[in-house]
Amino acid sequence: MATYRICLIEGDGIGHEVIPAARRVLEAAGLDAEYVTAEAGYEYFLDHGTSVPEATYHAVENTHATLFGAATSPSGEKPKGFSGAIRHLRQKYSLYANVRPTKTRPVPGAYENVDLVIVRENTQGLYVEQERRYGDTAIADTVITKDASERIGKFAADLALRRRQKLTVVHKANVLPVTQGLFLNTILDHTKTVEGLNTNTMIVDNAAMQLVRNPTQFDVMVMTNMFGDILSDLAAGLVGGLGIAASGNIGDNFGIFESVHGSAPDIAGQGISNPTATILAAVLMLDHLGAHDVAQRIDHAVNTVLTEGPRTRDLGGTAGTREFTDAVIARLG
Repeated sequence: MATYRICLIEGDGIGHEVIPAARRVLEAAGLDAEYVTAEAGYEYFLDHGTSVPEATYHAVENTHATLFGAATSPSGEKPKGFSGAIRHLRQKYSLYANVRPTKTRPVPGAYENVDLVIVRENTQGLYVEQERRYGDTAIADTVITKDASERIGKFAADLALRRRQKLTVVHKANVLPVTQGLFLNTILDHTKTVEGLNTNTMIVDNAAMQLVRNPTQFDVMVMTNMFGDILSDLAAGLVGGLGIAASGNIGDNFGIFESVHGSAPDIAGQGISNPTATILAAVLMLDHLGAHDVAQRIDHAVNTVLTEGPRTRDLGGTAGTREFTDAVIARLG
């Protein structure tokens, strides 16, 4: 019996290209794993009327971790009955911590010496999708609870203690003292009890500016859902873009790991997508599972290829998905 059972969900668009690429790398690295494939996403919804079938729930629940490719979420008015696959899975399995590392990679234009992690509360805020419209007025609810704020604060504090012992709580409590204030004060109440942790606070608009001016000042940053969604993309732009940005959705029982980029329908099927983010999401998954040696080997191989080439088009090169993946596998030795 294999040591690990991994669920693979390609999703939509370029997910059909980057998940097979990541699987090839995992297999070449010698991970002792059994792979279970499952379906989810907008394409599946259009054919079957649901974005996540029952078989996928079973696959997620009966494997050690899930690697997810990409999901399409149509803008504007969504089709009746549609729920975004990845947001639905986050809610269903209470994957409350969205973990998005930002680290300098050897790519053109990257800021030097960046090594930070944005921890985003993943189940509440504006992304509860409670919207309504009264004529020309549209209203969206934001939901913040003390329990969820304490939970994500503890997760972020524990992560910071394992890194450089610095935690920045990002908020907008100066304008939204009830909702953002509850989030901020709940986390601060917890961090007061954590020995050895250096905690500071920062208003979100200042945090955006400080990320651009001096990202090396940050270690772990924790914030509510929408702020985390926006600032993590900004942070990715500092080190090479979404093509190398990975994330993990982590709860007490399950973990789903994914690239930060979307399904990129404009280039889907052309074989030119950058699989780096998905490969690095697999690295996050391996670290979460405790397979640190394999994770480090893959991470090192990716960095070597990003240094020596070939690079994909979004990073200034000409390589396609397969050529880049072949190069990573070759560097695994």
